[in-house]
This record gives sequence, structure tokens and C-alpha cells, in this order.
Amino acid sequence: MSRKNILITLAVILAGAAVVGANLYYRRDTGAAVTTETIRTRDLEAIVSASGKIQPKRLVNITAETAGRVVNLAVNEGDRIRMGQFLLQIDPKLLRSRVDNSEASLQVAAASLEQMRQSVETARVQLEQAKQTLARQQGLWKQQLTTRADLERAENDVKTAESSLQEREKSAKAQDSRIMQERASLDSAKYDLSKVRIESPIDGIVTRRNIQEGETAMIGTMNNAGTVLLTLADMSVIQAEVEVDETNIPNVQLGQAAKIAIDAIPDKSFKGHVTEIGNSPIQTTGQSTGSTQATNFKVVVVLDEKVPEVRPGFTCTADITTATRKNVAAVPIPSVAVRELTYDANGQIVREPKDAKRRRRGTTNGGSSVETVASAAELKPGQTRKETEGVFVFREKEKNVEFVPIKMGIAGDKYFEVLSGLKPGDQVVTGPYNSVRNIADGDPVKVDNKQTQK
Repeated sequence: MSRKNILITLAVILAGAAVVGANLYYRRDTGAAVTTETIRTRDLEAIVSASGKIQPKRLVNITAETAGRVVNLAVNEGDRIRMGQFLLQIDPKLLRSRVDNSEASLQVAAASLEQMRQSVETARVQLEQAKQTLARQQGLWKQQLTTRADLERAENDVKTAESSLQEREKSAKAQDSRIMQERASLDSAKYDLSKVRIESPIDGIVTRRNIQEGETAMIGTMNNAGTVLLTLADMSVIQAEVEVDETNIPNVQLGQAAKIAIDAIPDKSFKGHVTEIGNSPIQTTGQSTGSTQATNFKVVVVLDEKVPEVRPGFTCTADITTATRKNVAAVPIPSVAVRELTYDANGQIVREPKDAKRRRRGTTNGGSSVETVASAAELKPGQTRKETEGVFVFREKEKNVEFVPIKMGIAGDKYFEVLSGLKPGDQVVTGPYNSVRNIADGDPVKVDNKQTQK
């Protein structure tokens, strides 16, 4: 090979090496590959999701008000019933005997009262006769035609008749009170007898039957609950009782719209609205004081439409719309990051020069550049540092990112409402996650949106 060819070959190799070196040099400062999204206006909804169970608004437990054996059971579990429909009957023999006994006692007391009233009339007649005899004796005494003994005897007869009348009147009044007592006992016995026949107090469905014909129903006492014979549910108004986390309760208000999904009825959702918000947390059985278990509150959502074939106890999920926004600037949730920023005495952000920032930038074990946080001793008088929520905005001209603090409003499914800090058209860094976590204000980046477009 001639010397000329050797020189040409060396020149080509050196030129190639220079190009490769230049590419490596400039590539060193192109920064991390990131994806971006342009800010635009959107319609947002803040949703609070909670799970729970379907329950009827009105649930009635039928219990026995008198003990006895069930002799007639007319309904089965799942039967639809109407108000006033016969459900079951308890053996009435004992209570009917009480009624008969009370009726007989009342009749005896009434007959005794009648006799006492007749004796009162007899005593009244005897008193009248004694008064007439006394009047005659007083007339004769004035004419000196009778003795002092006869006059005094007539006076004593009047007093005796008056005393006898008063005694019989009191006896009759006491007997009248006893009749009232017997009548009250009879009414009580008839009332108890009426309770052996149990009828439905509502329109609905029999959701549970806990007794069979021939079994004995027991009434409740202070320390022992009575037998729940039947459970009736009014399914005309259905509600979802869900458990909402304490962090979401302040956002839930009465009347807010909701969508309810029932696991047993897939691929459908039903409209509803919030009608009740618990003021006290749900107490879990066996939960001890100081437990780290999550604190939930009961929220009741009434369904606005009928649900066919629904049953109490179905598992459901309620999505409650707590806030809506129309045509507002929105930023993707993965874009939001937290950084420590320096503020001056007027509350304005103090940004460091690019060269100073590079000198203070270190390298992590993974090779990504992160900004070293300044210590309190490095701050100038009046300056403070605090954690600030914001996003990294890509600057096309500088090919780098700027951390921009933002004020956020409601949180939608995928976006945050932006109240201040951004405007439609800004490009914010959305990923990858490690890039959003590690990049710093002023870092150069390389935008690669091909992955998001696929």
C-alpha cells in the first residue's frame, strides 16, 4: 500500500473517531428519555368508590309476643306478601281459656254488683221509713203523747238506717271497681289472644323463615332475645349501605349522585343518590382500642330505579360523584411530583444558576442525576425551603425541564384539576416513573413519545 493510501486511510479513521467522539460527547448531555403530554382542558369528575351490601330501606323482624306452639304457618321463604296477609298462628287454647275465665269472673262480679245495688235501694227505703217514724214521734213528743224512750229509739233508728245505707253504697262502689278490674283483665286476655294470629305489617318479601310448624315460639326477656320467626323486607325502596374511608368522608355530601354496580347483576349499573352519612365510625366486632384497622363510616345510597330480582345482602360497589368540573386545565396524575424549593422573604421561588446547579448535582448508584438538597446553612437570610407539589414542564428551546409549582383542585380518574401554575399548551413530563422521580429542575431531557403512541 502506498504512503498516500495509508494517509487517506488514517484520515478516514480519525474522522470517524471524531464523529463518534462528538456523538458520545453530546449524547452525554442529552439527558434522560421522557414522555410528555400537552395540557388541555377536560371535563373531570371526582369519584369516591366504596363497597358494601344491598339492603331494603324497610326491614321488619317478626317476633312472638306470646309464647306457644306454631300450629299454622302460611308462608315460605321467598314468598311475596301484602300488608295484612296472614303469616302464621300460635296455638290459642291457653289464651282462649284465659279469655273464658275472665268473662266468667266478669259476669259473677256484675251479678254481685246488681245484688248490692238492690240492697242499697232497700237501705234507702228503710232510712225513709225511719225518718217518717222519727217525725211522728217528734210531733207526739210536742203534744206530750209519747215517751222519751220512744223518741230516742226513733232517732237511733234513723242513724242506723243512714249508716247501713252508706255501708252498702261503699260496697257497691267497691264492687264497681272490681268489675272494671275484671273488664281490664278480659281486655288484656283478648289482646293476647289476638296476638296468636300474626299478619304482615308491610308489603314485601319473606327473606328469612326461622321456624317450622310445630315448633315453639319464645318471647324475649331482658337477658334473652325472643325468637325471630320471620324477616320481611320492603323491596320497593332499595339502598346500598357502603363503607367509606375516613379520608373521603369530608367530600361526601347528602344528595350527591352515585352509580351502583351489583356483583350478582354484571354489566349493569344503577343510578342513586346519597341519603345518609354516618357520624360515628363503624365498630367492628372484637376491635380493640388503639387498633390500626382502617376507620370507615357508613354511607347509605338509595337507588333511583327498580332493580329486578335483587335480594338483600347482595354485594355492591358505589361510585359517588363528589365534584364535577367542566372545561378545566388538567394534568396527568403521574406527572405530579414533590420537590424542595427555596423561597425568599416575599414567597417567590429562588432558582439557582445552571452552572451552580451542575456543580451541586451528584450521581446516584443507578447513574441518574439528582439535585443535592441545600442545607439550612447555605440559605441566605430570609430564605426558606419547603416541599412543593408541581410538574416538570418541557422547554422546547432549551431542551430541558423546569419544575413548576401548581395548585391542584379535584382529582379525577386519571387527571388532577389545575387551578394555577399551568396553562393549556404546556408540555409536562408524564413518565417513566423513575424519570419523574429522579430528574431535577433544569435537567436536559430527550422526549420520546413513541412508546405512548403505540
